[in-house]
Amino acid sequence: MNRFPDRLEPGSPYPLGASFDGLGVNFAVFSANADKIELCLFDPQGRKELARLELREWTDEVWHGYLPNARPGLVYGFRAHGRYEPENGHRFNPNKLLLDPYARKLTGHVRWTDALHSYRVNSGRKDLSFDRRDSAAAMPKAVVEAGTFDWTGDVRPMVPWSDTIIYEAHVKGLTRLAEAVPKAERGTYAALSHPCVIAHLKQLGVTTLELLPIHAFVQDRRLQEAGLVNYWGYNTLGFFAPEQRYQSTDSGDELRIAIRRLHAAGIEVILDVVYNHTAEGSELGPTFNLRGLDNATYYRLVEDNPRYCVNDTGTGNTLDLSHPRVLQMVADSLRYWADSYHVDGFRFDLGVTLGRDGNNGFDPRSGFFDVLRQDPVLNQLKLISEPWDIGPGGYQLGNHPPGFAEWNDKYRDATRRFWRGDPGMRPEFANRLAGSADLFDRRARRPWASVNFITAHDGQPLRDVVSYEGKHNHANGEENRDGHSDNLSRNWGTEGPADDAATEALRDRVSRSMLMTLIASLGTPMLLGGDEFGRTQNGNNNAYCQDNAISWFDWEQAGSERGQAMQAFVARLIEIRKTYPLIHAGNFLHGEVEVAPGMLDIDWFDERGQNLSDEDWHNPDGRALVMRRVRRREDGDLESVLLVMNGSEDPITFHMPPPTMVRQLLIDSADPAAGERAVHETIELAAHAAAIVVGHKPVG
Repeated sequence: MNRFPDRLEPGSPYPLGASFDGLGVNFAVFSANADKIELCLFDPQGRKELARLELREWTDEVWHGYLPNARPGLVYGFRAHGRYEPENGHRFNPNKLLLDPYARKLTGHVRWTDALHSYRVNSGRKDLSFDRRDSAAAMPKAVVEAGTFDWTGDVRPMVPWSDTIIYEAHVKGLTRLAEAVPKAERGTYAALSHPCVIAHLKQLGVTTLELLPIHAFVQDRRLQEAGLVNYWGYNTLGFFAPEQRYQSTDSGDELRIAIRRLHAAGIEVILDVVYNHTAEGSELGPTFNLRGLDNATYYRLVEDNPRYCVNDTGTGNTLDLSHPRVLQMVADSLRYWADSYHVDGFRFDLGVTLGRDGNNGFDPRSGFFDVLRQDPVLNQLKLISEPWDIGPGGYQLGNHPPGFAEWNDKYRDATRRFWRGDPGMRPEFANRLAGSADLFDRRARRPWASVNFITAHDGQPLRDVVSYEGKHNHANGEENRDGHSDNLSRNWGTEGPADDAATEALRDRVSRSMLMTLIASLGTPMLLGGDEFGRTQNGNNNAYCQDNAISWFDWEQAGSERGQAMQAFVARLIEIRKTYPLIHAGNFLHGEVEVAPGMLDIDWFDERGQNLSDEDWHNPDGRALVMRRVRRREDGDLESVLLVMNGSEDPITFHMPPPTMVRQLLIDSADPAAGERAVHETIELAAHAAAIVVGHKPVG
């Protein structure tokens, strides 16, 4: 389309964004403080501005207009006129092209230039100055999308929470080196559902694929100038558009097709989403969309000096979800991904920020939680919060409302500490193995609310946790200052790869013991993708900027004898978890219910087969622990599952706790290739090893 009318028709304030109705396109954008909003239309390549039309209607603070005869594929942006008063929180500058916050498809990428800032970057007045350069050439543009896709026959797996096993991965890193995938598709949405990927996930037995951010995001200027990239994607530009870099074609349906195929294989898809901040950074950051549309509304500003952004996220800005229109944008985005892409849930980055009621701190009854809990679509999905941010009172593990699961870093820390041999860990470790009831057993929450993990994208993978005691982030260009300084790791004598087979074998055993702990604990296990075959980042514990072999899955390693052995071990663990309901119990067990005489629903023993006394629990040198869970099956028989753990430096003979049962050792981290075997009164467990033993006692 090269010719446009002189003015827009009134159109409608709803829905927000650009909506094609078959005859034309309606445009609607919120701004409470703008004086005028203009719609800018571009050529198909987004290079030349062809027309500028004013949105003349303003209804309930939504600017709107209708362009007849417009079609999907139309490229556009906005310009907002108003006060440029940073000291009062207003930063309107019509010289800056603004991306539609509701854009569902983008074309082009940010091209870094000082013209992207609303102020003159080198001015002595800093952001109080005003920049008159047009930023359009450096900006990506929005593209009108029809948004039709035939989901007929798609069935969400709807895996019950208590059966859920999460696999966290990065879209690109998962398949970039997968030779079985066509070269043009490696590292893309299309590759997510390639038969080799689905086969791998199915063979492991995981139920749910959790993807690092795929919302359109910005490559940080600092990283680009340093020759690095924003690999993880926690720098959102648009909450409705999928990141273009992960597309193998221009088809907007590539991700939808992948999700549909994963659903057909019974695998759920969860998105890691970033609604706590945007890519616009602090008050000295660029102007991409929200800052230019209505900075004073979209962002939380310092109360007594609104020139400055509140920075509870550590990224320079914080979205103000206490404002109904900002909350609406987030809720609309979530519903869009649920409806248009059929995603099965969300993991909320810095979830505490989303639950902050303006500047009044975290509130589990904030508008964000209320909206999601009452929404008939969203409250049926899996909702996971990262329960911390850097703001005041920013650590809120266990304090989220029912319906939410939470990343449990206390589980991570306790597990790492126990298996590296820290003293006095038995009480804390036991709490975490039992589903962290001390944190979550309130308001009818269940053990699944604790998302248990040993490793995640943020930090070292499991192989490095047992191979490095320090961080090795030199490739990040920050002189190894970035990333956590304490990994709660142990290198077992040699920093990095070891030449002697004994050290490597010990590392493998400790890795298997930690994986067994993860899978056999109450709660929802989350496996970091690649840990199942020993992926390494060479000690880097902050690989956010490493879009290379440091972060990508090495599928040759996965195909090695060692990698295949580890994968078989993980698959067997998951199979055991699915087979024995006691391992993924849907309710908390407190050791208060006597299932049979002398047998509580959950109980704890030492290597002597005796209950731990208070003195035993607090013995700093005690590193042997047995967790026993018991149930009465439907046929009336008793069934027990024992997780037997030797965190010491020496082999230990474990005596089985009474009463006598028919017992079977299912798996031993020190001898993973061995088959099942009968257990009588004792088992010998190697140093740093764990085992699962099941017992059966017929009625009568």
